[in-house]
Amino acid sequence: MLLMDCAARIKGGQVVQTDQAPGGTLAEGILQRHGGLHIRFDALISHDITYVGIIQTARASGMQRFPLPYAFTNCHNSLCAVGGTINEDDHVFGLSAAKKYGGIYVPANLAVIHQYAREQLAFCGGMILGSDSHTRYGALGTLAVGEGGGELVKQLLNNTWDLASRPPVVLVYLTGRLSHGVGPHDVALALCRETFNCGFVKNCVLEFAGPGVKALSMDQRIGIDVMTTETACLSSIWETDDKTRRFFEAHGRGDKYAPLSSPEGAVYDKAIVLDLGAIEPMIALPFHPGNAFSIRELNENPMEVLARAEQAAGLKNGELRAKWTDRGLRADQFVIAGCAGGGYENILNAARILKGKSAGNLSVYPASVPVEAALLKSGELLDLISSGAVLKPCFCGPCFGAGDVPSNGALSLRHTTRNFPFREGAKPGEGQSAFVALMDARSIAASAANGGYVTGADAIDYEDVQDAPYEADLSAYKNRVYDGWGKPMPQEALVFGPNIADWPVFQPMPEKLCFTVASRLTDSVTTTDELIPSGETSSYRSNPQRLSEFALSRRDPGYVGRSKRLRDAGQYSCVVAVCPGDGSAREQAASCQRVLGGIANVAVSYATKRYCANLINWGIVPFVCADALRLNVGDQVELESFASRLLAGERSFTARVNNTWDLRLELPSLTKAEEEILLDGCLINHYKKGM
Repeated sequence: MLLMDCAARIKGGQVVQTDQAPGGTLAEGILQRHGGLHIRFDALISHDITYVGIIQTARASGMQRFPLPYAFTNCHNSLCAVGGTINEDDHVFGLSAAKKYGGIYVPANLAVIHQYAREQLAFCGGMILGSDSHTRYGALGTLAVGEGGGELVKQLLNNTWDLASRPPVVLVYLTGRLSHGVGPHDVALALCRETFNCGFVKNCVLEFAGPGVKALSMDQRIGIDVMTTETACLSSIWETDDKTRRFFEAHGRGDKYAPLSSPEGAVYDKAIVLDLGAIEPMIALPFHPGNAFSIRELNENPMEVLARAEQAAGLKNGELRAKWTDRGLRADQFVIAGCAGGGYENILNAARILKGKSAGNLSVYPASVPVEAALLKSGELLDLISSGAVLKPCFCGPCFGAGDVPSNGALSLRHTTRNFPFREGAKPGEGQSAFVALMDARSIAASAANGGYVTGADAIDYEDVQDAPYEADLSAYKNRVYDGWGKPMPQEALVFGPNIADWPVFQPMPEKLCFTVASRLTDSVTTTDELIPSGETSSYRSNPQRLSEFALSRRDPGYVGRSKRLRDAGQYSCVVAVCPGDGSAREQAASCQRVLGGIANVAVSYATKRYCANLINWGIVPFVCADALRLNVGDQVELESFASRLLAGERSFTARVNNTWDLRLELPSLTKAEEEILLDGCLINHYKKGM
C-alpha cells in the first residue's frame, strides 16, 4: 500500500504526483450540488439510541414536521432486557413521532440501520446524514456522513451542515483482485493500519476508483466502505458500475442508479494506491481496528506481535500472550454481525467453510430480513445452522456490548466494526475484562472450524462466493415498516414512557468564563465509548439526567461526583484530555458533560470533527492547548470577558489558573453559527432565540 502525501491525479492508468491545485473530484461535485460548504442532505437516519434525543431537541427548538425523509431503525436497544419497559417505550415513542411529523419507522429486528439505508434510502449522487458514525454509503454512490444528533436537528429545522473549508479529497486507487480466502474486512483492516495512527486521512473524503473497483463485488465494496469510519475520514464515495446498478435493481430501486466516475483531470489532495492482490487475511488485536497484523505475521512471530499489541493497547504484560498455545492463538467466542459483517456474501462464505464441521461458539446476525430471506432461499443456511452456529436477529448489539458479551478474560473474534476497550460489554469497575479481535467472516469461520485457533481462510479449501445474485424479498418491509414521509399528522400525540425526559435548561455563556477541572485523561486517544459507555447504559439515553450518571464511569469513576458537587454549588466544570472523541458519533459524550455542569473541554487535539461539533451544539467550548496536561483535577481556570471576545472574533485567549499562572487556550475555526450557539448556551437555546 502506497501513501502519497502530495497532490495527485490519474494519468494513463497510474497515479502520479502533480503541481496542479486539487479540485474537480467526484466528491466535490456532489458536495457542490448540495450546497458546497453549507449542506442540505437528501435524507436522515437514526437508530433507537439516538432518535428520541434528536426529536426532543428538535421539538424544544420549534420543529413542526420533518422537511426531508427521516428513518428510525430499532437495532440497538431491541433486546428490551434492561430497565424494564424503557427500550420498548422508546420504540413506541418513535412510531408516534413518525406519525406526527411524517417519518419512516422500521420495527425492531427487521434491519440494522446501515443496511436499511443501503436497501431503501441510498441513491447515486445523493447525500445522507445519520446519527451513527458508520453512516457510509459511498459504495452505492451516496456521500454519507455520521454526526451527533445536533447536526440532524439543524436539518430538521431547515438549516445546514456547515464546513469551515473544503474537505481534502484523498484518492484510493484500487488495483488487482482479492486472493482466495480474503474478504472485505481484511482490506478494511489493512487500510486502517496504514492510515489511522498517522492521521493520513483524518477529516478527509475518500474517493475510491481504479480497475480494482470492478473486481470487487457490491458486498465487498460495502464491507470496505463502512469501515472507512475507522480511518478517521469524514466520508467516502466510490465509482459506480453495472454491479451497482444490479444492486439497486435487486432491491426494486433501479431508478436510483446513475453512473459515477472520477472526472478526467481531477486532482486529489493525497492518494493511496492499494493492490487488492497483496492483501492477506488480517487480525486487528485490541483495542483498535488499526492495531492490525496479517494472520501470517501473527503465526510466524506470535510473541513479538502480541507484545506489540499489548503495548499499543496499554495492557499489562502477558494478557494477550497468555492466549497463545502450541497450536496458535485460541479464541473463546466468534461473532459475525451488523453493518460490517452481516452481509449476504460474508455469511454465505462462512456457511461454506463450516459445512460438515463444528462452528463452536459462533453467533451470526444477518444485516436485514431481506438478507436473511436470501440466505434461506440459497439453501446454504442449513449448513451454517447444522454446524452449531446460532442464527440471531438483525441487531447491532455485539458491536457495542449489548449482546454476546464474552466471559471474563475471554477473547472474541468478531466481524464487526470496533474492538475498543470495554465496548464488548465488560465492566472494569467490577473486575471484569475481555478482549475483541476483528477478523473477516471467512477467517472467523475457518478459526471456529479449527477448534478456535486463529486461522486465515486462505488456508481452507472452499469455493469462495462472490457476486452472488439474489432478488431481495422486501415483503417484510412492505408489511411492517411505517412510511409516513410527506404525510405528517400533527394531531397525533407523542407517546412518552416514564423514562423519557426533557432536556434540562442550560444558561447562556457567561461573560467571565470560570470552570474547574473535574477530570484529567492522559490516554493518547479517548473514545466516545469511554466518555459515555455503551451496553446497558444505552437504555437510559432518553433520560439526560439518568444517563449522565454513567459519564466516564469506566475511565474516571469519580468524575460524576466531582462535577455534580461543582454544579450544585453554581460552578462549571471541565474535562482535560489528550485527544478525546474517537469512535461513535454519539452526542451524549458531550451532552452528559453539559448536564453535569460542564462548559469546556481542554485538549491537545480532538479526534474527530463530529465530537467537536457535539461539544459546540451542547454549549461546551472546545479549547485546544498544547500544554493541556499542565492542568490537574481541582485546578480553577478563569477567562476575563470571554463572551465579548468570542463575539468579536477572537480565537486565542490567556487563561488564569488558580490565580497564579497563565495558560494559552486556542479555539478551532468556528463558523458564525457555531459561535452563536456557544454564546447562546446550546443549540436548543439558539433556535428558541431565533423563534
